[in-house]
Amino acid sequence: MTATHDSSPAAERFSAEQAVAAGTDFADLQVGRHGLFWNEFRPRDGACRIWHWRDGQARCLTPDGFSVRSRVYEYGGRSFCLSDDGLVFVNEADQQLYRQTLEGGQPQALTAGECRYGDLLWADGRVLAVEESGTTHRLVAIAERVREVLAEGADFYASPTLSDDGRRLAWIEWSRPEQPWTATRLYVREANGDTRCIAGDSGPAQSLQQPRFDAEGRLHCLSDLNGFWQPWGETAQGWQPLPAAPADHAAAPWQLGASTWRPVDQGYLATWFDNGFSRLGLRKADGELDDFVSDYSRFRCLDLDHDFIYAIAASPVLPAAVIAIDRRDHAVQVLAGGVAPLPAERISRPRGFSYPSGDGEAHGFFYPAMSGRKPAPLIVFVHGGPTSACYPVLDPRIQYWAQRGFAVADLNYRGSSGYGRAYRQALHLRWGEIDVEDACAAVLHLAGEGLIDPYQAFIRGGSAGGYTTLCALAFQDVFRGGASLYGVSDPLALARDTHKFEGDYLDWLIGDPERDAERYRERTPLLHAGNIRVPVIFFQGELDAVVVPQQTRSMLRALKANGIEAEGHFYPTERHGFRMAENLAHALEEEWKFYRKVLDCE
Repeated sequence: MTATHDSSPAAERFSAEQAVAAGTDFADLQVGRHGLFWNEFRPRDGACRIWHWRDGQARCLTPDGFSVRSRVYEYGGRSFCLSDDGLVFVNEADQQLYRQTLEGGQPQALTAGECRYGDLLWADGRVLAVEESGTTHRLVAIAERVREVLAEGADFYASPTLSDDGRRLAWIEWSRPEQPWTATRLYVREANGDTRCIAGDSGPAQSLQQPRFDAEGRLHCLSDLNGFWQPWGETAQGWQPLPAAPADHAAAPWQLGASTWRPVDQGYLATWFDNGFSRLGLRKADGELDDFVSDYSRFRCLDLDHDFIYAIAASPVLPAAVIAIDRRDHAVQVLAGGVAPLPAERISRPRGFSYPSGDGEAHGFFYPAMSGRKPAPLIVFVHGGPTSACYPVLDPRIQYWAQRGFAVADLNYRGSSGYGRAYRQALHLRWGEIDVEDACAAVLHLAGEGLIDPYQAFIRGGSAGGYTTLCALAFQDVFRGGASLYGVSDPLALARDTHKFEGDYLDWLIGDPERDAERYRERTPLLHAGNIRVPVIFFQGELDAVVVPQQTRSMLRALKANGIEAEGHFYPTERHGFRMAENLAHALEEEWKFYRKVLDCE
């Protein structure tokens, strides 16, 4: 029985190649005296390039042969900063710093060696950065042929930040086994060299991120001490929370250099989550809110000047765009991106839904199949991290499936960010348990509403989402098949082989590998491959340093040895998360063919 509508005109007009081509994204937006700059990724060649917008015109600054991307902590972030006459950036190929003027010409190397750099900040002729040397991390300042260590001794550093007068330096640091979303510390160094911890060294654990100085040199930071990432700051009464919505004002800091809030005058500009959707507003010192209501459902990389607020934004019907919002009348101008790959009437739009699961409640976004069929076959999307999140914005991959008659449930299972610290911490020692519970409960909930066919449900995920996928297939009997993209099949192997940033993450997610060995055995899909009775398809990058290729090969062999239909696709040039257009399109098309074959088996 064929349950999908791959022969429909809609499916034919939106190919895997078109879905991938629509995946242009932006990062590291910054405004300076020379105009607005951002980093732009285009899947067609997998490169990241800096663009400069001024006086209504945008031009690419990055010459051929360069790609601007940091790989500090593997996930990078804030790969360039604005200098007096141009910018300094991290070149993806060698991870070194290069200086480039706005007049053009070849970038000039500032560093050479084996270190990596990220989270760049320009400060009076020097670049402040997080430096990664093997498994050692520190904060450094780099100028022409001069390097100074600013802070070292902690396991990890982030967010070097200077006051406007240059007299106060602040940063975030944390030590193993903590992650940046569990417990961090905020430090400040005064002009006389005195260094002290402002928050996070005592009392209840808190995650601090995005330190900022206001115009008067007072330090502020996001803290989740009161249950959500909200602004705190130096006040006449000491270190105090500022007036804020009871919501997360940031996502989990997997990458360096996030900018979801900043002090403005006596208040602050911020974006925050409201039932998974983002809001943007300017909150005054008295708590009054100037709400920038718009059709956009996610904002990131905030910056501003006297006239405009700048952001990278997206909506349920528009992909990522660089926008400028007039501070007086709130009018929105799109500077780059934001072109939908489909007409608005052909776009499946997300509906937020909450549903009971286990002893709690989980959240997600439901996208109906564009075929109009009810009940429809379903694909459950499980995001990576696992302490990450999905957002209600136009995702060309989801539209690809919706055009082919599938409904999609994009889940923020318990443990996702954006719903407060308690929701995020719910995953502690329960990975492979409550995330799986939430994925299965979503199918039952949507089936109960008559929206989907529970007997034609699939599950897919990348990285940590791949682990949830494999666990769901091994330990539950809900799904007809699944897709694992560079997914974890053996948590113990991951703990042995993965990088420092996530070196202790498994202890938090599952437990101590020796003391809790039985728990690991119970939650290792590879050891329970014999329980999987449905087809599985795998996609893996050969250069992956997070989930090494051997994990996927071991799982693939185990399934085939058990007589289970399984496919594996390996990409020699890909790392953790695919970037090349031809590989992205190939993976999407092969996954579609795989599901179609499974559904046609009846």
